[in-house]
Amino acid sequence: MPDQAERQSATAVEVAPMSIHCGAEIRGVDLSRPLPAAHVKAVRDALNKWKVVFFRGQKLDHASHIAAARHFGDTTAGHVVYGSDGEYPQIYSVAKFRKANRHQGQPLMRAWSGWHTDITAAINPPAASMLRGETVPPYGGDTLWTNLAAAYNALSPTMQKICDGLRGLHRFAPPPGVNETREYRELMKKRTLVSEHPIVRVHPETGEKLLFLSPSFLKSIVGMSPRESQIMLEFLWEHVVRPEFTVRFRWDAGSVAFWDNRSTSHLAPRDIFDSDFDRQFYRVTLVGDVPVGVDGKPSTALEGEPIVAV
Repeated sequence: MPDQAERQSATAVEVAPMSIHCGAEIRGVDLSRPLPAAHVKAVRDALNKWKVVFFRGQKLDHASHIAAARHFGDTTAGHVVYGSDGEYPQIYSVAKFRKANRHQGQPLMRAWSGWHTDITAAINPPAASMLRGETVPPYGGDTLWTNLAAAYNALSPTMQKICDGLRGLHRFAPPPGVNETREYRELMKKRTLVSEHPIVRVHPETGEKLLFLSPSFLKSIVGMSPRESQIMLEFLWEHVVRPEFTVRFRWDAGSVAFWDNRSTSHLAPRDIFDSDFDRQFYRVTLVGDVPVGVDGKPSTALEGEPIVAV
């Protein structure tokens, strides 16, 4: 009698694109069970093409969530700066009022505010993340992703050539204009992360050129004056979040988003703070590689340790 893996392998995997450049829903895969090699390959291929993929109706607990993510790489601690709690150190709780909200005050809001690629201040930023929705509001709370390869390709050849030679300073720090809480200041003394990355990195699997721009962590362009850096970064940040490069995902309980952290930035919802609905998600993150630029030069660590497997 065929086992579960064999039955899954016989099930066709359907990939349904959700926008022109970014995002696809995957059907026919049960993440709560061990995945056959054919399904792992189908998901990885879809991820490389669409940058973020979505699954619905998944029945995962913490253990099966971790196991599902491990089909695609080594897992990290729940959060490399804030840490993790409890029996499952790989799980990070993304609650409506989560512990990670350690800032006081209101930052200056611009079109790219809140968009980020996870922990780019580390020398080896995460390769990917898998987020599951457990308590999902009946409306509101959507998440957006943008395709950083499509954004690079849409630049003029002249601007591409300029960006190919640039490097950026990434730091884990509060948003500009926001005062840190005392708890946050003490934490950052212990876990400061600062790295210099290429503005354009080459994807290690697809060979695509990507605009490696995380508005939440990228602070300046190396070798430019403060005003030059500000103007260039604001142009590029505005460019990468253009709607045509993005996908917006409406969550249901049991939904899972799996994104390539090397080729996307994403925007967590702010509207949930304007509602009375609760929202509880959980995330597992995969260890990443050291970015390499178009010139073949890898990133440089200035402060902090690499992200390690857990």
